[in-house]
Formats: sequence, structure tokens, C-alpha cells
Amino acid sequence: MTQVVLHGMRRATDRVHLLPRGVQDVPDISSLVPAEFGGGQATDERRHATISCIIPAYNEESTIADVLTSLLGQTRPPDAIHVIVNNTDDDTVEIAEQFSGEHLRMIKSEPFTTRVHVHDIGENPDKKVGALNFGYFVSRGHDYVLGVDGDTTLERRCLEWLEKEMVSDPRIGGLSAIYTFDKSRVKGAMARYLVAGQRAQFAGFNMDNLVRGRNMAVLGGQCSLFSMRALESIMYRNHQAAPWVRDSEVEDSKLSLQIKDAGFSTKISARARAFVGPMTTLRALHGQQVKWNFGGIDLLWPGQRGDTKGQPLHPNLRLRWYENVSMFFNITTRMAFLLLLAAALSIDAFVFNPIWLIPPVVATLLNLRIAASMHDKSASDIFYALLFFPAEMYMWVRMGHFMTAWVQFFARVEKDNWAAQAAAERGRGSAYVFPAICAMATFLVLIFAWSQQSIGVQSAILSVGWPVLYLITVLQTLFMLKKLLRRQRGFTV
Repeated sequence: MTQVVLHGMRRATDRVHLLPRGVQDVPDISSLVPAEFGGGQATDERRHATISCIIPAYNEESTIADVLTSLLGQTRPPDAIHVIVNNTDDDTVEIAEQFSGEHLRMIKSEPFTTRVHVHDIGENPDKKVGALNFGYFVSRGHDYVLGVDGDTTLERRCLEWLEKEMVSDPRIGGLSAIYTFDKSRVKGAMARYLVAGQRAQFAGFNMDNLVRGRNMAVLGGQCSLFSMRALESIMYRNHQAAPWVRDSEVEDSKLSLQIKDAGFSTKISARARAFVGPMTTLRALHGQQVKWNFGGIDLLWPGQRGDTKGQPLHPNLRLRWYENVSMFFNITTRMAFLLLLAAALSIDAFVFNPIWLIPPVVATLLNLRIAASMHDKSASDIFYALLFFPAEMYMWVRMGHFMTAWVQFFARVEKDNWAAQAAAERGRGSAYVFPAICAMATFLVLIFAWSQQSIGVQSAILSVGWPVLYLITVLQTLFMLKKLLRRQRGFTV
């Protein structure tokens, strides 16, 4: 029988200065860590690796209890859990403090203690990065650091599988869980549709990483286990005072590159799974995806932001290049087809050819294979893929995120995408409608320009446009066929 004992309710509000100046080496941060953690050193001898879990929490009152419950219910719980509450104006602290103290469980007839600490670090200008670094400091002395978002719950054996894989191969510097979304708690037609799209998007991304030798391009902050040796190594190599830096919009991608550069591997687990918090509105999804895309572009492009040098040929960025090039062709073919179709219909020059049905059929089969590879697939996932149009509409939504990020990058717009995402999740902002407005304006301008051309010019445009579109579409279809027919080696996502 599993026992859980809670006591020692307390609140740690000590402040830590995260980035001391003049750092030339890995800093001695023992004086920076609250005294109750013994300078960050593990206080008892254990026969297993020690794991400290850090949870950066910003306005997570609706989810933090579920996150802590899932961690404490693991078949292998963390040795310590640090909830780092920052910039919060809700009841996250009060809810998290209900779990503060020691939790005793009997695991395989042996007692196991997990200590939960709640830190309210107040106003934190470095936001999630600052909270993660605070968590790193109070975790010094443990073998591994588990980063978990404040809205991510873990399957019961998630941490057990992560630890086994990490311990079995010391070359691994970071190991990500397989991410998916729990659709059982999602309400409303639009929310369910967006979650279905996100599930398919994440499933495709996870499978791409799994079949590439389980090499993970991005150790997502949602649920990843890091070797303390790897974190200390990148601090030394990059003259950093802490593992995470604010130079990048995607702090987890930057950290992943640095871990790889330090000689460690970055992997995705074959079995460990976690449920991340979904974006249930178009506004929130836009904010999240633009931040991710912009941060990815920033890492691809040399010398654009602070000390981020840009590493276009880095092996961890190959999948990023593939995603961006693929999305460029998706936009090109879809926009060109609609424009050429409208132009041909306007002069009664369109002749339907059944060959145009091949790309949608291949895309549907590929979507079905991705849905079938889901560990927790349901009828809604199958119907989402089978009906074609839901997946196609979601692709148009993603194309809007992609275009917004690239326009923002080339325009060198100084925008805090962290704040924009937070505002979008709170229901503020209207940036998500701009891609649709821009697309509509583009169509209207091109249609007007088309109407001003002579019939000879119009015929010439169609005679060149359709063959070019044929060629691009054939290449795209071949790439889809390659993904459709590739071996998945028994992996499920």
C-alpha cells in the first residue's frame, strides 16, 4: 500500500541573484543558495541517482496541483521538487504550498522521501529563464535535473523510464519525454479541433526525431531530464553563470545546441510520456507558435540577436531547416493553386485533371499513418486525418504562424514574444487575425492586377504557371511518399 505523508508546510521566499558579473569559470554558487538546501548539496546517501525536479510556474493555479500530484505519484518520484513561482498574480503559491514538505512513500518495500519546496521569487525580469536558473542553483548536488512546465503532467512511469535511459548511457546530456495532449479535459468544438491539430503536429515531430536515431533536436522544457555534468559543462564552455540564457526566444533550443556542442547527445525517450498544456484558442496558439518559429529562425540565422551566433549547419538544426523549407513549399503550392485556379476560371480555361487528386490522397494516407502511430489514439484522431479538410485547415493556420515569424524577423521588429504569448493565453491581442487579413489582401491585389491584363498575357501566365506548379507538387508528393513508406521501427508517439 502506498503511503503519502505531508508535513512541514513552509514557504521559501529567499531571493537569489542569478547572474553574478565577471564570471570566468563555473561559479561557486554555494553562497547563493538558500541555507535550508545545504548549499545545494544532497544531504543523505542514496543507492540510486538523485533527481531534482524544477517547475517554473507563472499563473498556474488551475494546473499546478495536477502537476505535483502526477510527480508524487510516479513509480520513481523525484528526490526533490522545487516549484519556482515568478511574476504571478494568482493563487499558484497558495495551492502549491499545500504540497510543501516531505512526502513518504513505500516503493518496492523501501521508504522513499520526496521533499517539495515552494519558492516565490516575486518579480523576475528574466521570467521563465530566471526561474529555471534559480531551480538549477537549488538543485546543485543532485545527479540529474528534471525540468517540468507548470501545466505538464507525467504518465505514471515517465520518470522511471527517463532515469533508466539516462543512467544506462552517460553520453546522454539531455533526454526528452514524448509529448502529447490530454484531450479528455478539453471543452468546446474549437478547442477540441485545435487540440486534435496539435496532437497530430507533435506526433509527426516526435516520430521524425525517433526514427532519426532518437536524436532530439529540441529538449523541450515541458518534460526533459538533464545531466548535471552536461549543464556544468556548457556553463564552463560558454562562460555562463547559469545554464539557461535569455539570448534566445527558445531557451530550450539554445540549451540543446550547447549540450550537443559540449560532446553530449540529446535524445528523445522511446517510452516516457508526458501530457503538455494545449493551446485551446487561435489567439493563444498563434502566440505560442510565433514565439517558437521566431526563436528557431533566430538560431538558424547567424549573428542576429545578442550573443546568439547562429549555427545554420548545426546537426540539431537540420530538422528546423526541413520544417522551414517544407512550410515554404506548402505556402507556395497552396497559394499558387488558388490563384491559378481563380485565374483559369475567370477566362473559362480550367480543365479538371484527376491527377490533382493524388497529392491530397497521399497527404491523407500520411496523416492516417501518423494518427495510427499515436500511443493513445482515438476515433477523433483517425477522423481528423481521414477527413482531410480538418488537417488542411490546420495547415493554413500553421502557415500564418510561419509567415508572421519570418516577417517579424526580416523587419527586425523589437517585440517581446514571451509577453505576447502570455497576453494571448489571457485572451488579449489580435495579432492572430493579421495573417488572414494579409492573405486576403494579397488575393484581392493579384486578382485586380490579373483583370488588367490582356487575354494574351493571361494565357501566357497560365501556360507557365501550371507546369511550374506541377513540378513543385510532384516533388512535394514524393517527399510525402518517402515519409509514408519509411520504417517506424515499432515506435509509438
